[in-house]
Amino acid sequence: MNRRSLIKNAGIAGVLAAGIAPAVHAQASVRWRLASSFPKSLDTIFGSTEMFAKTVKALSGGKFEVSVHAAGELMPAFGVVDALQNGTVEMAQTAPYYFTGKDSIFAFGCAVPFGLTARQMDSWMEHGNGRKLMDAFYAQYNIKSRSAGNTGTQMGGWYRKEIKGVADLKGLKMRLGGGLFGEAMQKLGVVAQNMPAGEVYQALEKGTLDAVEFVGPYDDEKLGFNKVAPFYYYPGWWEGGAELEFFINTKAYAALTPEFKAIVDAATAVAARDMTAKYDAVNPISLKRLVAAKTQLKPFPREIMDAGFKASMEVFAEHEAKSAEFKKIHQDMRAFQRDQLLWARFSEFRFDSYLTGVKL
Repeated sequence: MNRRSLIKNAGIAGVLAAGIAPAVHAQASVRWRLASSFPKSLDTIFGSTEMFAKTVKALSGGKFEVSVHAAGELMPAFGVVDALQNGTVEMAQTAPYYFTGKDSIFAFGCAVPFGLTARQMDSWMEHGNGRKLMDAFYAQYNIKSRSAGNTGTQMGGWYRKEIKGVADLKGLKMRLGGGLFGEAMQKLGVVAQNMPAGEVYQALEKGTLDAVEFVGPYDDEKLGFNKVAPFYYYPGWWEGGAELEFFINTKAYAALTPEFKAIVDAATAVAARDMTAKYDAVNPISLKRLVAAKTQLKPFPREIMDAGFKASMEVFAEHEAKSAEFKKIHQDMRAFQRDQLLWARFSEFRFDSYLTGVKL
């Protein structure tokens, strides 16, 4: 049986279990470095890099190794795109919307206000036009992309005071992940600030920040936000499904053999699925602990949701007027989203709505 037939019939898991890495043994060894924008303490997100490196090594029989580096080890958290562009590292793992200061289009590689859920994002990227459109944009930065996993719909963040209406947002100093959400929140009076996750707790504790949004219960609990901000709001309407991405230097990828390219592609898929599945497993457990520890869990009032939607649509219109490429990608995403929402009405939405109203 030849190598391709073996992989087709046994699957990646079977190949790994059998310890088989055909053909790659004859190839020269490859060593890459991967820089993350996240600290090791966030084992869900940073764990995606570790799963990727582990899978690459196993599939290549040790011929291809990737060393992974947390934020700050090789470069600052927000320095990874520049490092990829100049070839300092071969790969990065990050949230693309951190780089909207370079171009607002980066946001579509991660999350935009009232955007796609995790499943919808995966579908748009891999079976819609998403990956094709984003990689065409990333090419100017010497980058190609692969999913590193998705957080799912995020929470609306931690607040030192109760948020009863839009008036309570005015003048609020809030750490925001980046992207177009910050612009929408600024329209509502929020003083938006972007900073790495590792710096947020101290700023919130000292009152330099009034509020922070990060991801969800598991990561937020690890970062200790509940100790310094009692009010926890939902949903994070700006991140219906935040995609983390593996960015790969295009020249480094092009230099790989076909076998090693296939290994990189397979390993990113394994890592991405693992991250999303882990978040779904650990978030409800952490949420129960947070509530037991007196966290005040509250939904955003409809007034804030409506104001956020209006502000977000204004932001999109402003960017569309300035950039034909932005408009092309945004309109493609929205057309895809409309079909997804239509299908969800008859499938998961109705199913989940029923189950949340009955006793299991």
